[in-house]
Amino acid sequence: MTAFIWIVVVGFVAGLIARMLMPGPNNPSGFILTVVLGIVGSFLATLVGQATGWYDASQGQGAGFITSTIGAVVVLFIWHRLAAAGVVSDPGRR
Repeated sequence: MTAFIWIVVVGFVAGLIARMLMPGPNNPSGFILTVVLGIVGSFLATLVGQATGWYDASQGQGAGFITSTIGAVVVLFIWHRLAAAGVVSDPGRR
């Protein structure tokens, strides 16, 4: 249970930092979407790190805080591109 709480806390902080680094009118807003942004960024960073050999998958190593934040920035960049293309709804565009 504590691991789940830790994932949510790290995801929330990574999502907040990613939203501060990449401001925009079409950022996903709210607590839940910020946490999801950070968790997806952490998952992406873990997958890339294990694929490139930075983290050992057999020992259960995952992405750290900094790489989770970088992963969240990448996910947020993809979100911005999808909103610009009109694939996802853009609450900033009126």
